[in-house]
Amino acid sequence: MAEPIERHTISLLVDNEPGVLARVVGLFSGRGYNIESLTVAEVESGAALSRINLVTSGPRIIIEQIKAQLDRLVPVHQVSDLTEEGPHVERELALIKVAGSGEPRVESLRIADIFRAHVVDSESDSFVFEMTGKPGKVNAFIRLMEPLGLTEVSRTGVVALLRGKKSI
Repeated sequence: MAEPIERHTISLLVDNEPGVLARVVGLFSGRGYNIESLTVAEVESGAALSRINLVTSGPRIIIEQIKAQLDRLVPVHQVSDLTEEGPHVERELALIKVAGSGEPRVESLRIADIFRAHVVDSESDSFVFEMTGKPGKVNAFIRLMEPLGLTEVSRTGVVALLRGKKSI
């Protein structure tokens, strides 16, 4: 029986220097692992550290291999599997463009209101919605916009933090 596929959110603290992201991504591509979401940002300008949040899926043994290999990379200071470390908050930002007129246009506004998406650009024939939430919520909103004239989507990727006092 095949091992079940698990989705894990992993955060890394790394040196903020050229080539670090390429090394992390290279580790994944060289072994045939997939990155479903990736975000990178400096955490403190004076500390020269960046945080990489990535989401990947695979059998538990593969996830453990990924974490062990990431931990061995020289510019990586810390590897934290937020999925295993406890409750955490995940959010993603998406910009979603919907083009249309008449009833589909009105319906897209109704659905946006339900999902708490904001109109950040409006033309006579299109809207651009800004949506923030869990990836599943963003996916659901996008699916509902498809028959209403979805033309374009841009997503930030998952950002995540542990809940409570604990931090990486």
